[in-house]
Amino acid sequence: MVTDPHLFFADVSLDLSRGEYSAGMKKLEAERDNFQGSYTFHLLLGRALKGTQRFREALNSLKTCCRIVPHNEVAWKELIEAHFLLLQAPSDELTAELEELSIALADFEPPKASETSDPTPMNEQKQPFSDEEFIPVPTESLATIFTEQGAYKKAIKIYTDLMQLNPPKAETYKQAISSLLDKL
Repeated sequence: MVTDPHLFFADVSLDLSRGEYSAGMKKLEAERDNFQGSYTFHLLLGRALKGTQRFREALNSLKTCCRIVPHNEVAWKELIEAHFLLLQAPSDELTAELEELSIALADFEPPKASETSDPTPMNEQKQPFSDEEFIPVPTESLATIFTEQGAYKKAIKIYTDLMQLNPPKAETYKQAISSLLDKL
């Protein structure tokens, strides 16, 4: 029995990233009974199976991932990739697999977001960045937004950066800065 699942999955991931799919498969198969409900286990198993050209089994493992965590796009993308890898299989088997996938997707309902009228608690709200923080892409629109929000120092910083980036409009930016300084 694995004492630390995180280290176990990291070890298997390392094997797979090195292309050592058989080594990863051996480790995963030895622990199959301990991780039946684990998304990570089935995802790694699906990847190992794909690497060993066992596409049908990979599909089953990836389908299990999609059932465990239906809103996670990683397993869905890998499931679709595994289906395309099966194009070498006889067309009647591929058609049956695609129909099975279509049925599963038809029944799929994304998790419903529950909205309430309760405000977001302060500790969960995104805190604004400081006036001194570097803004990687200063734009006039961002300066306008800051002005409308009353964040005059941030707007002034944006206009100052814009003067250097767009010298022909420097006079317009100076006027905007002057009016903002009056509001401070």
